[in-house]
Amino acid sequence: MNFFLCGSTTRMNATANLLRETTSNTSSNLNEASLYYLLEEWALNPQDTNMKMFLIPPVVCLVAGVLIIPSILFVIFSRFSIRKETRYMLLGNALLCDLIYLLFYTLSATLSAAHVSLPKEACVLQLFLLAVAYCGGLFTAAAIVLDTYIAILFPLRYVTILPSSRTKKVIVLLWICSGVLPGIFFLVLSSTHNFVPCVLEMCSIPLIIILTLSGTDAVKLCFWLSAMVVFLFLSLIFCCYAILYFKTRQSGIWESICSRASVTFLMHNTVLFFYFSPFLVLFVESFLYVNVVIGLETGIWVSLTICNVLMILPKVLFPFLYGLRYREISASLKSMVRRKHLHLVSPAPSPS
Repeated sequence: MNFFLCGSTTRMNATANLLRETTSNTSSNLNEASLYYLLEEWALNPQDTNMKMFLIPPVVCLVAGVLIIPSILFVIFSRFSIRKETRYMLLGNALLCDLIYLLFYTLSATLSAAHVSLPKEACVLQLFLLAVAYCGGLFTAAAIVLDTYIAILFPLRYVTILPSSRTKKVIVLLWICSGVLPGIFFLVLSSTHNFVPCVLEMCSIPLIIILTLSGTDAVKLCFWLSAMVVFLFLSLIFCCYAILYFKTRQSGIWESICSRASVTFLMHNTVLFFYFSPFLVLFVESFLYVNVVIGLETGIWVSLTICNVLMILPKVLFPFLYGLRYREISASLKSMVRRKHLHLVSPAPSPS
């Protein structure tokens, strides 16, 4: 379907409905008509240069992720001594979720910037997979922090609390929870008929965020509940790090700012900050947009910054700041690179 034709038709329908409604509903319908007008303007004036600039962070992060994440996953799943440990199984699951998210989001952003229309079912499936991958990475990050918390504060009971067999069940549970939370949200959207066909053709996540904030009360409630669940998980991670610091500061491992514990703590909090920042910006943007402090177009550009920059950065920082900090993984990667280098520079056999 031609997006311009779709946007024009729906805007005309919204305007006609506006004229038929009573004065008490004027503001709501005007907002709907304005949204459809924005869709048409976005299709006619795509501002390709700015859109392509916002494609740079996802593409760069995807390239960096593809270069490092499969290598770490190969080391984890190919070596039994590494694979049987809880921390490495959780790390592998988090990296897998991040890689899936990077692949699908970069694909979504590229198609949106190129104004490629997608069938409604394909867009909904793509959005659902993105939500599952993001929640899976976030929940697994929380599980990694809890694993570290138990390992440090209960070292003698750690093996009995989190054996390898139980870790596999935890990972399955994490995937189930990652599917249930977005599933509920999508069911609410479907039951309230809040999926706008034109938006689903464009399949632009920043635009969908703005339209969600302008949706029905049920959709808004579901959106805020989902955001609060994510925010609570991030708060749980922060609390665990704070407790670990106060519990271990008397042990002497924090005396030097360059100690391994201090550097690891700093790196983990850097990743945590990048997980927190998009939601803080989203809350501020939502508050300003709902109170009509910023307009629809400004809201979309802010949403683009959140989705294409702030939510992507932790996905590519995670393997570098978490994965390569483990000695076993970094040593295995160095060994693989060394063997490959020796194989490339080994002299050819002399002719007989």
